[in-house]
Amino acid sequence: MAARRGDGTRAVHGAGAPRPGPLVPPIAQTSTFAFASSAELHRYLEGDEELHLYTRYGNPTLRELEERLAALEGAEDALVLASGMAAATTGLLSLLAPGDEVLCSASVYGGTARLVRELLPRFGFASRFVPFEELAEVGRHAGPRSRALVFESPTNPTLRVVDVARVCAEARRAGLAVFFDNTFASPLVQSPLALGADLVMHSLTKALAGHSDLIGGALCGSRERIAAARDLMKVMGGCLDPHAAFLVLRGLRTLHLRVARQGENALAVARFLESHPKVAAVAYPGLPNHPGHALAAAQMRGFGGVLAFVPRGGLAAAERVYDALELVARAASLGGVETLASLPVHTSHHGWSAEQLAAAGIDPATIRLALGVEDAADLIADLGQALERA
Repeated sequence: MAARRGDGTRAVHGAGAPRPGPLVPPIAQTSTFAFASSAELHRYLEGDEELHLYTRYGNPTLRELEERLAALEGAEDALVLASGMAAATTGLLSLLAPGDEVLCSASVYGGTARLVRELLPRFGFASRFVPFEELAEVGRHAGPRSRALVFESPTNPTLRVVDVARVCAEARRAGLAVFFDNTFASPLVQSPLALGADLVMHSLTKALAGHSDLIGGALCGSRERIAAARDLMKVMGGCLDPHAAFLVLRGLRTLHLRVARQGENALAVARFLESHPKVAAVAYPGLPNHPGHALAAAQMRGFGGVLAFVPRGGLAAAERVYDALELVARAASLGGVETLASLPVHTSHHGWSAEQLAAAGIDPATIRLALGVEDAADLIADLGQALERA
């Protein structure tokens, strides 16, 4: 299944005319598959992709989703998994051998940072964090055991933007495979594989599914890299449930509509917050004064649906604003149809030291807003009253 870059409708609905049969892909809600004969079993063992043995190994509904995700990311293949962290764990481990070292941006999602900082060393892998400002010079941080670089752009929750093509080129010169988290942007907004990444991950939970009703993850890349990740997933067991895959397929049909509206809402809200006297700082790449605005405009198709802001008065003031919200939901996630507010120091980056937060560029008073598809005027009114009350 192929798609023109940037044509989300073509990718999510499939190239060309609708195929005969069910308009909506059916759910193969089964754990195992029956064979008609030993000859058919042999065909499966020889690689017949129309046949299946066990859903942990493969399933028609999962495969339909994988093909559409590969089309969206411009990848040769894709793999769906039980969660974004299952994708992160399986994908990263598929790039490593015993004794290898992982380099990771200091500014990444908290779960990814914990995987790199705490878990990988327990299993014999080395890990080091690279300052965000030095990612474009990652080669000078690489050592003889360094094998992979993990980073994201825009960053969670600070919305900083890195030159993805430049970092990928530098990583390749240093012999590093690039593992890139594209959850914040979504494939409609950014194409990391085209910019040089080797393996791209997503939390399907977010924009791709889009309705805050499932947990899932995905990896996209070359056939060789996805095959390695798939072999590991079969043993580690982090497969996606067919019904969850069906729900993601449903969400993909409106992805282009939701992403566009979320971006419009994010820009409108960011402009409002930027001019509010009780707001100390706003981070959104769509604002012309954002330090990464020009770069984001060059390497992205839009600026995404997430922003962050810091109210004046520190964390206590941020908590008062958070508590005063009436329309915006207090919840940790993004990419859904409802607008959500979170306090990263209490959610994605809970437990980080002051030094770790500073290295990631996170002000403890940060409020992250993940925009939904509501009316922008209603969201602005809610944020305005919350700021005034707090």
